[in-house]
Amino acid sequence: MTSKNFNKGNTNNWGGSWTNQKLDLFEKYVKAYITIMNKYGFWETIYFDGFAGSGEKGNVEKLELDLFSIEQNTVDDEELTVYQGAAERILKLEEPFKFNYYYFIEKDQNKAKMLKNKIKTIPNVDIDKCIIRADDSNQQLVKLAEVLKEKRNRYAALIFLDPFGMQLNWKDIEKLKGTRSDIWILIPSGIIVNRLLDKSQKLRHIKKLENFFGLKEEEILNIFYPKNHQSSLFEVEVESRSKVSNPINKITEIYVENLNKIWDYVTQRPLILKNSKGIPIFHFVFASNNRNARKIASEIIDKK
Repeated sequence: MTSKNFNKGNTNNWGGSWTNQKLDLFEKYVKAYITIMNKYGFWETIYFDGFAGSGEKGNVEKLELDLFSIEQNTVDDEELTVYQGAAERILKLEEPFKFNYYYFIEKDQNKAKMLKNKIKTIPNVDIDKCIIRADDSNQQLVKLAEVLKEKRNRYAALIFLDPFGMQLNWKDIEKLKGTRSDIWILIPSGIIVNRLLDKSQKLRHIKKLENFFGLKEEEILNIFYPKNHQSSLFEVEVESRSKVSNPINKITEIYVENLNKIWDYVTQRPLILKNSKGIPIFHFVFASNNRNARKIASEIIDKK
């Protein structure tokens, strides 16, 4: 693959500025990806959107995402307003920026129906190439991995995963190891994960954290609450723990390290998406088994 500049498509005004940043960047990569793949006639390309939504503007309450016990007033209204997925935007791309197959996964059946109706209104879309499944994204990822491994010389997939919360299970992402896949993942580093890593170290949602990171409780504690050793007045060594000074960066660092166990090339500097106060709420990271693919992704991120 080689890098090339591409024009932006139409941007929508849904969501915060971070939403448009994410979609602008992703669209640029899609154009680069398809341009290169079109040079190789033997690949059939798959676009896989694991959290496609309904194609309509929504908010976290309506999307019924996993905020757990986090108080609503700790999250800005700007952060709660979301436009999940890039279905409409990607399908509106004209030739030559077309995939052979499009898979849109949306767990909520009503939203899946709304998405299907939305797609039908988009001009120049072959609805027969659009597969919409009302199912859990993790289960569909496993099925995709099976197909990519079984037909490894036929299919190449571009995967887009942008959950607001922590619905992704690491053990299912691991199934993609060794496949011909490029992947973009939105990490809810500041808006969700850091809030679950509370200063009290209670970790009431430890199972969710374990599933998200693919780590055991003790490993999570040692990473985010390292031990401190101090001598008391009577020279007795006292052990305590305290939360790391920059937990949001640490969350992303650990996730990138894990991705590097599955894909050979991962962006070391993900796109940082911030709210209007300048606080990081998401990190958008890319992974591939192709060195030049990472180069293109990194160049697009650096230009944002």
